Amino acid sequence: MTTDPRWLDEHGDEIDEDHRGLVYDIRTLVDRRRMLGIFGGIGLTSLLAACAGSAPAPSAGATSSGTASATPSPSASASSGQVDEVPGETGGPYPADGSNGANVLDDSGIVRSDIRSSFGSSTTVAQGVPLTIELTVRDAATGTALVGAGVYLWHCDRDGNYSLYSRGVENENYLRGVQETDAMGTVRFTSVYPACYSGRWPHIHFEVYSDVANAVASGPIVKTSQIALPEEVNGLVYATSGYEQSVRNVSQVSLASDNVFSDDGGIHQIASMSGSVEGGYTAALTIGV
Repeated sequence: MTTDPRWLDEHGDEIDEDHRGLVYDIRTLVDRRRMLGIFGGIGLTSLLAACAGSAPAPSAGATSSGTASATPSPSASASSGQVDEVPGETGGPYPADGSNGANVLDDSGIVRSDIRSSFGSSTTVAQGVPLTIELTVRDAATGTALVGAGVYLWHCDRDGNYSLYSRGVENENYLRGVQETDAMGTVRFTSVYPACYSGRWPHIHFEVYSDVANAVASGPIVKTSQIALPEEVNGLVYATSGYEQSVRNVSQVSLASDNVFSDDGGIHQIASMSGSVEGGYTAALTIGV
């Protein structure tokens, strides 16, 4: 059999297979997989991209004009199909899930995507910079989207108050809602950017249930955790009217000092952001449970 001239040295001698380089190794690997009829998970595109060199990935951030760029969630691992399990966190003192007084989960109207207004006896609308929250839930071991799971999400308003608990909003139930994950394992809530109140990094609470039926019945909770909002976007939002008290509060706390995110700096809980102050932001996070 004639040797491919690409694998001959300048003297016409055949180059040993171990010294033909990465391109040869990839070609050989692909040929072997074709012979075996196995095509899944080879990651060929990633390997070829590595041959051509790589550039640093952009970070989740914002420009001085108030625009943030979307970046992949650090929790997702596309190459292996696995997703890092999101740390379990406290639900805090204002969950309204029946564990600490109020229970909004059994109220008609709690299953909704737009959580800006109260429902039932009040129609008060929470004000603030628009925020869409996209949470994608996956099986941590396999990376498979959890379809039909129930997600209960809540957070404070731009004054740092929690509906159903804080003084002046005890009779409101805004900024709370339940949704069912779609075919991609994703839920989307329409909300407003929360404040930074004293002692805590800006955050959003959530609970994951096996389905909506369990969520509204206060059934077993699969995971309780929190979403951390990134520093650069916090600064842009808190510079706008209505968030004045957040400016001082956020200057006195960091991810490293926060009593929830300080364990690892919130590496698996920091949302990726896109949008602007004028048009509103989208906070996206993929979590494993």
